[in-house]
Amino acid sequence: MTKVGYFPHNNSLFVLRHRGILERTLPDVEWVDLRDLPQGARPAPTDGLPTVHADHLFDGGYDFIGTGFTPPITAQGHGLDIVYAAISEPRVENGRLIVRADSDIRGLDGLRGRRVGIAHGSWQTALLLFALERAGLTWKDIVPVDTGVNAGGQFLGGEIDAWVGAYPGLKAVEERVETRDLVATDGLFSHRSLWFTRRDFAEERTGELAAIVGALQESDAWIRENPREAAEIFVADARERGNPDTDPDAWEHALRTRPFGLHPVTEEFVAEQQHAADLLYAGGLLPTRPTVADAVSEKAGALVPPVPGAAR
Repeated sequence: MTKVGYFPHNNSLFVLRHRGILERTLPDVEWVDLRDLPQGARPAPTDGLPTVHADHLFDGGYDFIGTGFTPPITAQGHGLDIVYAAISEPRVENGRLIVRADSDIRGLDGLRGRRVGIAHGSWQTALLLFALERAGLTWKDIVPVDTGVNAGGQFLGGEIDAWVGAYPGLKAVEERVETRDLVATDGLFSHRSLWFTRRDFAEERTGELAAIVGALQESDAWIRENPREAAEIFVADARERGNPDTDPDAWEHALRTRPFGLHPVTEEFVAEQQHAADLLYAGGLLPTRPTVADAVSEKAGALVPPVPGAAR
């Protein structure tokens, strides 16, 4: 049996879970909602990174997962033998580092000593590190705050001075207050979606991995053509779980502005990911310095078909 992990923050896997496409090639697939598994220790954002996404690849939770930039680096930093299955195109419109328009923080160097909200352990940690590096600052120069599910409310309430906001939650904030960008994601880092697995799964169960990748490609094509229907999947889940992101317009906007489709790992990606790994390690957030190239497998990469009409 193949176990596939999913949760809303990886939009592709979340939609695939609800469409029945993968079941055509893997009828015995077991879908595992990451949110229903033990979450493990969540270190303070000054001390380390949460390891939950990769932990469950190695404890029987699931065989395949998709996340943003930081979790696979975290896995390698904790000695786990992962393999990248695929990457997305850059998602530079998904979010950015902002302050309120009337904030006294005029630039990135103004973050020194200030409270900056992030979903710690996600791509937002990587973005903030890249931004700090640009300003000549380090992780120890700010007060990182792990915002949880009500990040927008904390920003609006003044509990944090700056925020790495992401859609759809960012849209609700922008409708209530005027904001100012400290740094856009575009030009800072590529902020791709990443899909990864264990090495044994990637190299010994290639048929199952190929089926997952192929189903994701088909489902992603459907999202591009049907963003409103896809948005309703996320809204229904948010309402069921009592989460604040229940605006279908906000979800549709988020999905329309994101790229969908899986691509093979590239040298450019590996170099950028290594840069992020070095920053995480230098910030004291990882016990060892990962070598990202060790998580690349030619066998896994050969399973990713090109997206028709997309730049490679």
